[in-house]
Amino acid sequence: MSSKGEHLGWGAYSPFSSIRVRVWSFDPDETINEEFLYHKILMATKLREALKIHEKSDAFRVIFGESDGLPGLIVDRYGDIAVMQILSAGAEYWREVIISAVREITHCKGIVERSDVEVRTLEGLQIREEVVWGAIPPQRLQIWENEIKYWVDVIGGQKTGFYLDQRENRARIRELAKDRDVLNAFCYTGGFTLSALMGGANSVISIDSSAAALELADENLRLNGLNPQQNQWIEGDVFRELRALRDRARKFDLIILDPPKFAPTAAQAQKAARAYKDINLLGFKLLQRGGLLVTFSCSGGINRELFQKIVADAALDAGVDAKIIEFLSQSADHPVALNFPESFYLKGLICVVS
Repeated sequence: MSSKGEHLGWGAYSPFSSIRVRVWSFDPDETINEEFLYHKILMATKLREALKIHEKSDAFRVIFGESDGLPGLIVDRYGDIAVMQILSAGAEYWREVIISAVREITHCKGIVERSDVEVRTLEGLQIREEVVWGAIPPQRLQIWENEIKYWVDVIGGQKTGFYLDQRENRARIRELAKDRDVLNAFCYTGGFTLSALMGGANSVISIDSSAAALELADENLRLNGLNPQQNQWIEGDVFRELRALRDRARKFDLIILDPPKFAPTAAQAQKAARAYKDINLLGFKLLQRGGLLVTFSCSGGINRELFQKIVADAALDAGVDAKIIEFLSQSADHPVALNFPESFYLKGLICVVS
């Protein structure tokens, strides 16, 4: 209720979180119950069917929290396995109902819960990671996306196992990579690497700090019958490795920078801005004239305007004349709710150096 006694919405209260109330409905006649949740999950599923994502991949996001009217609930699908994250007290309250509805609506064969992220502690919730229903998935699941096959670790991998939000951007890299020498920084399990090689790249250097991620990336490369001689995996701190490449005067035609979340909140934006500027400065220095820099930020604390300014400052300090030729964002199964602009989190730029 407002101070004037007006109805504002129905929400879930958390005494522990800095976000005391997360709104589930603005309709005064709505009732938050099992029927409400079933309907929301059904509508989210129907939206993904309408988007025809299944024609591009068997792995996609089924429920995207506030954007689907279910704050703090993430459900991703990998083939016949659904992977669920419960990130808010309200979603936790309805956990059993959510599991039942996901089972019934998606017809999946198993549900894995990956509620193992730090935000749960901010909600006063315990970390949880387990198979909650049905078939126990193998250590690695095989999925496909745009004719490329991947092994995915839904139990121990980052997020729910794969960066589903980059689907369309991986396809774009495939279109741009022909006959180019490519550098893929923060490569994780090789999504952009495989896309570049499938697109006809001359060579790729792929860097990540995780040995386990690079091992899986190498298996993904071989799974697709790609030539391992065209790619070099480098395990190490990405900032240090980029500086080493700069010091050796290496140059590339296409550079991809897809770092982890440097600024989860606006309070961390200033510190994160320095890190984003550093990697983009190095990226510009490593580009050939006429080369492309494809750079991303998934940090909620860095909006599109600030990110563009950071990249512009990096280009200025690098002494290059750069232009934005394309804006990139998250794939369509991660929709942006107009009443929740924070759901627009993935910012990407394609810049050309002339």
